[in-house]
Amino acid sequence: MDRILIIDDNPAIGEALSLLLELDGHQTLCCTSPEAALEMVEQEEIALVIQDMNFSADTTSGNEGRTLFHALQAKQPGLPIVLLTAWTDLAMAVELVKAGAADYLGKPWDDQKLRLTVNNLLELSRLRRQEKARHYQQASQLKRLSRFDLCGMQVHSPAMVALLETATRVAASDLPVLITGPNGAGKERIADILHANSSLRDQPFIKVNVGALPPELMEAELFGAEAGAYTGATKARIGRFEAADGGTLFLDELGNLPLSGQIKLLRVLQTGEFERLGSHQTRKVRVRVISATNADLPAAIQAGTFREDLYYRLNVVQLALPGLAERPEEILPLAEHFLAEQAQLSEAACRALMAHPWPGNVRELENAIARAALLCQNGVINEADLALERPPVAPTRSPAELDEEAITQALACHGGVIARAARSLGISRQQLYRRMEKLEMVR
Repeated sequence: MDRILIIDDNPAIGEALSLLLELDGHQTLCCTSPEAALEMVEQEEIALVIQDMNFSADTTSGNEGRTLFHALQAKQPGLPIVLLTAWTDLAMAVELVKAGAADYLGKPWDDQKLRLTVNNLLELSRLRRQEKARHYQQASQLKRLSRFDLCGMQVHSPAMVALLETATRVAASDLPVLITGPNGAGKERIADILHANSSLRDQPFIKVNVGALPPELMEAELFGAEAGAYTGATKARIGRFEAADGGTLFLDELGNLPLSGQIKLLRVLQTGEFERLGSHQTRKVRVRVISATNADLPAAIQAGTFREDLYYRLNVVQLALPGLAERPEEILPLAEHFLAEQAQLSEAACRALMAHPWPGNVRELENAIARAALLCQNGVINEADLALERPPVAPTRSPAELDEEAITQALACHGGVIARAARSLGISRQQLYRRMEKLEMVR
């Protein structure tokens, strides 16, 4: 419970304010002198102060209030302080607001205005404490991550810090890892990090885009082939599994692997055994497998296009990589990183980068920055240099027309980002919030 300190030399005023603020569930403490107030701030955890400006019948200048205000600021920087003033103190109250006071209220005060002011300030203070704690936690996480090889990945968002903390913990094991996420989000870089921080870092790291392999060559690419095994095979060749023996194999675009390839992949994962194409000799390998996909594999299982047993074999640990729109804190730092001091971003360009939905994720951002750096003049990138495609504008709809299903679909399509979901529905963010509240989707 937040504690509010009331400082007024008139005990009746302190009692009246206490009764008023207790209506909102606040706990109050009262002091009648600046000396007692400063001692109270040292001894108790105070969330907000309401202080009078005068503390003796002989003085109406407000100088005592000014001295107390600065002393409170010195003892607890950032403490919200509301000043209670008579008309003679108004100029000084304005001066102290410029110096950091949260607000001032005249005597006699308006009960509703005072309660609203206090509640708003306490909520703002609570949010600031949460943000400070989040920043502290993120700084601690980044410090821990600095011990690991992040393969040049830039980390600026809580979502990516949390994901990389998990990745670096998982890296030390030999468990299979499935990396999911949209195209261009950085799944291959996560695979690099897993291998670079594993005990296999000095062993082979073989990458293969299984979705790009022609079905007729898939088996030869993964498991190798003997001379004459197929037209054009003039000599024996090893496959990717053999090449990765003792190390790590990264299977990208896993969702595009045909069922025939899934069966053969499952066997080698279960037994560590395989045969080259055109050979009956069984070979053994020990390989750590990391795979990645942008496909919805559970939906593919339901559709019969992906084997459930293979999914559970590969999905021992899943790392879900969010798209760039879901980690907006990364957009401008990544843009600056890609620029590498080749040019500067104008304010309009920064706004355009932050407003763009980034369907192509980090890869799209990197390409946009490279193009803009080449086309810009005088070393300054403007919005036109970015040449970002504007997303189609949805037809305007009345909020009352939106049902829960439409809102849920919009939120899912835009990663839960309210502003983007609202824009796609053709309404404002505030209208979307109100509609969600009416549908009891917000609690």
